[in-house]
Amino acid sequence: MNFQFEEEHGLFRKMVRDFAVNELAPGAAERDKNSTFPAEAIAKLGELGLMGAFIPEEYGGAGADVISYLIAVEELAREDPSVAVTMSVNNSVCCAPIYNFGTEEQKQNFLPRLASGEVIGGFCLTEPGAGSDAGGLKTKAVKQGDKYILNGSKAWITNASVGKYFVLIALTDPSKGHKGLSAFIVDADSPGFIVNKPEDKMGMRASKTCMITIEDLEVPAENLLGEEGMGLKIALRTLDHSRIGIGAQALGIAKGALAEAVRYAGERQQFGKPLVKNQAIQFKLADMATRIEAAELLILKAGWLDGKGTPDSRLSSSAKLYASEAAIFCTYEGLQIHGGYGYSKEYKIERLYRDARVTTIYEGTSEIQRMVIARSLLK
Repeated sequence: MNFQFEEEHGLFRKMVRDFAVNELAPGAAERDKNSTFPAEAIAKLGELGLMGAFIPEEYGGAGADVISYLIAVEELAREDPSVAVTMSVNNSVCCAPIYNFGTEEQKQNFLPRLASGEVIGGFCLTEPGAGSDAGGLKTKAVKQGDKYILNGSKAWITNASVGKYFVLIALTDPSKGHKGLSAFIVDADSPGFIVNKPEDKMGMRASKTCMITIEDLEVPAENLLGEEGMGLKIALRTLDHSRIGIGAQALGIAKGALAEAVRYAGERQQFGKPLVKNQAIQFKLADMATRIEAAELLILKAGWLDGKGTPDSRLSSSAKLYASEAAIFCTYEGLQIHGGYGYSKEYKIERLYRDARVTTIYEGTSEIQRMVIARSLLK
């Protein structure tokens, strides 16, 4: 048992950390204020190989391991969670399912552009009436000759309005319920893929999230991912992987909050001494640090298993659940330490506080994670 990172992981972390501090941090508040998509930053992430971090080099990726990918998400999230989720979604719910379930032709056709950052991808699962209940999807795909005709709608789609390729889950056989779901690789530039205006969100404001209306969208039959009826399997396997990435994002937010709290508490003078000299403040920092340490170990174990090809659904859910709730705790306590100044948009902790909130919701709510964990235990 080895609890030390490999040297290559340390070098990788430093590279991403330098980029996050020098390239992302200066404009993060302004992008948040104006809901400006970080196109330039995403292009640079592509140049660094981070838009296809764990995709093999033969398909245009960096060929790094899953741990390196999680490190990258974490370090980006410390400075700008919106950039981190844009990068994470491209990797984990678009590149990953194509790599894991796609034909060789599909991999060659789609992965090089996605992994290089030339184009961005996403995942169309959630619908207005089906969020946590993947079996309640209504979007239909009817085969006609050498193509499928899709109709329906998708909600809360990250990277919509800026993405090119999306893995989309739809019903090919409604009589079979969730066993009749299939997955498709969809081109957002196709007629019938209608992107609605971006949501005006509480946090992650520089990340684009939209509802999508699908009207007689034609998808070539060769864009079927896997086989008909494999949609739920593909979706669940993808979520098992992507939840670890959201855990890493939450971990980065939590670490960012702790760093801000330590810095502020060391500088702020009250009653003739720095805040950090007060035991009440020290206890808050200690609780934050302990939760961060525990979250990191969960994420790394889940990521290690995923990278070995032996993903563990329960552990992925545990990592996502604990890390996201740790992020909520740490941003809350960090803002509390800042006092009134923490309520001001001039301080980074205010943005981290808002950004943290969604981590307990997307990629499966905390309640869903607890259901997954409990079901695993009761088998």
